[in-house]
Amino acid sequence: MQQTRKLLSTLGTVVFSILSVIWLCPIFVVIMDSFKKRDYIQQAPFELLTNDTFAQFANYIAALRKYHLLESVGWTVFITIGSVIVILVCTSMCAWFITRVKSRVSRFIYLLCVFSMVVPFQMVMFTLSLTADRLHLNTPWGIIIVYLGFGAGLAVFMFCGFVKSIPIEIEEAALIDGASPLRAFFSIVLPIMKPTYISVGILETMWIWNDFLLPYLVLDTNKYKTISIVIQFMKGSYGRIDMGAIMAALVLAVIPVIVFYLAAQKYIVKGVAAGAVKG
Repeated sequence: MQQTRKLLSTLGTVVFSILSVIWLCPIFVVIMDSFKKRDYIQQAPFELLTNDTFAQFANYIAALRKYHLLESVGWTVFITIGSVIVILVCTSMCAWFITRVKSRVSRFIYLLCVFSMVVPFQMVMFTLSLTADRLHLNTPWGIIIVYLGFGAGLAVFMFCGFVKSIPIEIEEAALIDGASPLRAFFSIVLPIMKPTYISVGILETMWIWNDFLLPYLVLDTNKYKTISIVIQFMKGSYGRIDMGAIMAALVLAVIPVIVFYLAAQKYIVKGVAAGAVKG
């Protein structure tokens, strides 16, 4: 029995190691091609770098200068950080209200949040674009409100599961000592919810940073562009594509979120497990 377990463990290690290499191969190819000359990227995308194909940092310079990538990075960072902060604060307070206030209204709000995760985005994308223009939400500040609406479902669901595991006696003791409900939430409940805060923040950050369709539909692309939109706009007229600049931009867009995820992945498991205690 013990030998069988060891054999299965070794077999699992080999299989998952092979799968990891397969998943990492596209990232390696993109990084390698970002240092190649443009012609060689299309002719031999999978060949290793040589002295003839090595373009040094020309592709990165072109992406930064010609396509103003730094400006798009700034808008992406602003939208991501702003949206995540608003989502975390609003949805955690909403989940706390839903869990602690037992009423039909709170139950209805919870069902709406859960239902929002089921509705396909394609059903509302066209009306969303028109509504955003009419309400002047087509700016980096306005799109934060849009992200709050689309990100609230998962966040409220996870926060509700965690709040149920917090003893209500702790809050009642704070209220008896004279603390207001908001003071009790921010001073007592919020610090306890730290694991779920971190896991929800990581998931929302990765979604918003990599999102293309929602900014493309909502933002005024003549003034504001995220990284995903800039990469799409690198395709020139008559089907001409600057593959070198695209590869460099993809590296600059993908590497930060990969590093961020690797540094914080353990908190995702902790947060999900904590939220599932009484979910």
